[in-house]
Amino acid sequence: MAMKSAYELAMERLGKSSGPKLTDKQKTRLAELDRVYAAKIAQIELDLKPKIASALVSEKPEDAEKLEETLRAEVQKLRNKLETEKDAVRSVNK
Repeated sequence: MAMKSAYELAMERLGKSSGPKLTDKQKTRLAELDRVYAAKIAQIELDLKPKIASALVSEKPEDAEKLEETLRAEVQKLRNKLETEKDAVRSVNK
């Protein structure tokens, strides 16, 4: 049995770790999901960031803090939902 070179071993590991192959349709859907959720996150930021700034200018740091927490929670919720939807797209092949 011949010994494998470090290069051959590395290439084997790369092949195993690359994960399942995605179809063009899946890749398109994943890109679409990224765009949709980026827009949703941007919309939430556009809605809340001016309110946060206004609260800070009005010297209401507790209101600003609540709004920042709301922003973080909403963004995290959307990111979780995005990952769930992307996992569903990826699992169609399995």
